[in-house]
Amino acid sequence: MINRKELYSFEVKELEPTGQIEPQDWMTDSDVQSIFNILEIAGFETRFVGGCVRDAIAKRKVNDVDIATTAKPNEAMRLLETAGIKVVPTGIEHGTITAVINSKSYEITTLREDVATDGRHAEVAFSNDWVVDAGRRDFTINAMSATRNGSVYDPFNGLSDLAYGKVIFIRKPSDRIAEDYLRILRFFRFHTSHGRPPISREALAACRLAAGNLKSLSGERVRDEMLKILSANNAPDTLILMNGEKVLKEVLPEASKFGDLRALNWLCTTAMQLDGIEIDPIRNLAILLPADTTAITAKGIASRWRLSNAEKNRLINLTEFPEPDPMAPSAGHIRQLYKIGIDLFTDQCLMTWARETGDDANLPKDRKAAWLALMEMITTWEKPTFPISGEDLMGLGIQEGPKLGALLDQARDWWIDNDCTPDRDACLKKLESFL
Repeated sequence: MINRKELYSFEVKELEPTGQIEPQDWMTDSDVQSIFNILEIAGFETRFVGGCVRDAIAKRKVNDVDIATTAKPNEAMRLLETAGIKVVPTGIEHGTITAVINSKSYEITTLREDVATDGRHAEVAFSNDWVVDAGRRDFTINAMSATRNGSVYDPFNGLSDLAYGKVIFIRKPSDRIAEDYLRILRFFRFHTSHGRPPISREALAACRLAAGNLKSLSGERVRDEMLKILSANNAPDTLILMNGEKVLKEVLPEASKFGDLRALNWLCTTAMQLDGIEIDPIRNLAILLPADTTAITAKGIASRWRLSNAEKNRLINLTEFPEPDPMAPSAGHIRQLYKIGIDLFTDQCLMTWARETGDDANLPKDRKAAWLALMEMITTWEKPTFPISGEDLMGLGIQEGPKLGALLDQARDWWIDNDCTPDRDACLKKLESFL
């Protein structure tokens, strides 16, 4: 365990506000203001902290509203519950509770400091010092706080670092990583989302030296960070950087097809402007794997990262599939759409097109046009309803059983081959010809 008090003396003192966030909907929301009212009227200083402050300053969408207070967890719970607000003790031993108002959740954390850490877990002591609390965070851009009126406190120069795209650890990178090894992945994730060159060489060196400790983290924590990286437009560049620094091999040693991933992201963000076509982390994970990847390998990754059953099954489906041909007759495409659904067929087409693009920068124009036409067809396709059923066959004297199913499949194949356009009467007439 690392004793943080031996590593740092918090010489930084609380300063006057150095920035201002103009009022935004998430700040002025009546539910949020209610939380502030309850805590502040009771005498506890309360501020917005973390990502909502960072993203508001960067003029990005704020997804989660996190709040910090000098109130101890049990006292904050008592005050909120007395006011009729539902409270969940999500991490009360570490100072975190969650207020639930009108189906929205607000994480409220007591100011704290890390007493000791082991790279995975921390022992904390509650505090009333905003600088000490800010100093336990990972990066300067995440250490800012703001009052309910938008006055920003920035003890570690996060405003400047955010403006210049610098992802900088608070104080010495190796020490901060030793407190929580997940910060290695968080460094690359925030460089992906908020960083610009040049990247901190000191931080890279610290990440590289500590990378072997990533194996000690839970699969869930690794998964959450990696899927966020894989969701980014510039994921290929970040993953190549992680690979060069010997970090990626600790969490995804199977990855090798960075060029295919670059092509896939280009297709989803630049080559096409189609509704429903966007970057997807599981699809990006699948295309990173070698073309001969088996279901066994996919299951191993899913188990290691603790993917959900839906994510696991999708990853498996995307490791072994027949590659669509955009220049094949449309009936074959419609059959696949009808059989496996829009989502999976879209994945198969995008991955196949990306691999062709990655292998051949001079893909023939007619093939490019065929791919685009196929994607346009997919994104506008609505699954039609086959106009006849087993009851129609039984009405013709066919007993329920294998023969009925085979005839129904034969009629459906004929219907699909005709672009799903024949109506009920036409299908029944064709069915009679089969009989």
